Amino acid sequence: MVRRGVVQLLSALLHNANLPGFITGRIWQAQPKSVCVPVLNCYSCPGALGACPIGSLQSTLAGTALKFPFYVVGLLLLFALCLGRVICGWLCPFGLVQDLLYKIPSPKLRKNAFTQKLSLLKYAVAVIFVLLLPVYFWWQDGVGAPAFCKYICPAGTLEAGLPLLALNANLRDGIGLLFGWKFLLMLVILGACVFIYRPFCRFLCPLGAWYGLFNKLSAFGITVDKAKCTGCNACVRFCKMDCQKVNDRECINCGECKKICPEGAINFKTKF
Repeated sequence: MVRRGVVQLLSALLHNANLPGFITGRIWQAQPKSVCVPVLNCYSCPGALGACPIGSLQSTLAGTALKFPFYVVGLLLLFALCLGRVICGWLCPFGLVQDLLYKIPSPKLRKNAFTQKLSLLKYAVAVIFVLLLPVYFWWQDGVGAPAFCKYICPAGTLEAGLPLLALNANLRDGIGLLFGWKFLLMLVILGACVFIYRPFCRFLCPLGAWYGLFNKLSAFGITVDKAKCTGCNACVRFCKMDCQKVNDRECINCGECKKICPEGAINFKTKF
């Protein structure tokens, strides 16, 4: 079995392979950068080789002319139908950060009825900050703003904001209240990761919300052999996400349930 941590690390390195950017503090802006990657990885990270789909979606909506983002939505549909939340569990660099922080020894807050309800919050975040606010700002001012990136995204603060500030004195001179807010929010989320499994993925990530809608339709992922399954529910009890059954909208296809299934009923495979 391929180790998930190895795949996550390789994915993080591949998505941020512009190593000179971490020395010069410059954002790579060659033509390939216009291609969206499937994960939440900030365009402005000095090492980023591709564009974040959530950032690209907002940028299209936040332009001076309101346009439907056909290209970005098409790619998001392709990614979702191919892999669903396998992307969250195996490929997302910020998912790796959260997994590593959770390994720090500490008391852990297990999933419960409240966290299962709180998992719906990310859908509200997606609708309000990714879709409605950029359009509202455009309607008000004639030019929109990528509200999720601007006010919330901790991945952008960690991957782009901090490296760019460290490498550019001019940017440090211009730090204001907005960055202070985002830095504080990032610290709260990263701190929560020590005690709560993947809180950003579970409660705030709009990309995870999107992929979750297609989990059952994706071509590859976790499946359950109904002929072997005895309904013991060990998979759901063991799962650290807010899953109520295998491969529902909260399942990130991490494969931990496969390891503990007493009947060997859970596997990764193409679903068609």
